[in-house]
Amino acid sequence: MLAAIQRFFVNQIDPGHRDVRQSDQHRLQVATGALLVEMMRTDVECTEGERAVVLGALRDKFELTEEETHELMELAEAEADDAIDHYQFTSLIKTGFSQEQKRKVVEYLWAVAYADANVDKHEEYLVRKIANLIGVSHKEFIEAKLRVRDGGLQ
Repeated sequence: MLAAIQRFFVNQIDPGHRDVRQSDQHRLQVATGALLVEMMRTDVECTEGERAVVLGALRDKFELTEEETHELMELAEAEADDAIDHYQFTSLIKTGFSQEQKRKVVEYLWAVAYADANVDKHEEYLVRKIANLIGVSHKEFIEAKLRVRDGGLQ
């Protein structure tokens, strides 16, 4: 999957067509989107609720085009069984997002996990791992989980 996502970056996010600041922001959005898609693929069954949460976050929250949204989803689904190195995405988020934005990423991950009303141990592990890699404390991790569980994600 890593190679497919890298090709997506090269094909869709060409710094020659955007100013550097816009390109960096877009890379962060796509990196976050890739983690959300990976989160959706974590449990055995991918539900329509999870799919809807991911598509909505990719398209609306991260301001991706319809084409980018669907291409990223297709890449992730086609490569779902391959191993992925989260470092490429988490390192971008860790250095490029504010602490508040990092907490939001964790909330979005929880929203995907809760979309099917069944958070399994693999989903919780992945959220915990990503939160740790991007510099979100355990306290913030738990607060995000409780906010999403109680319907507080906006």
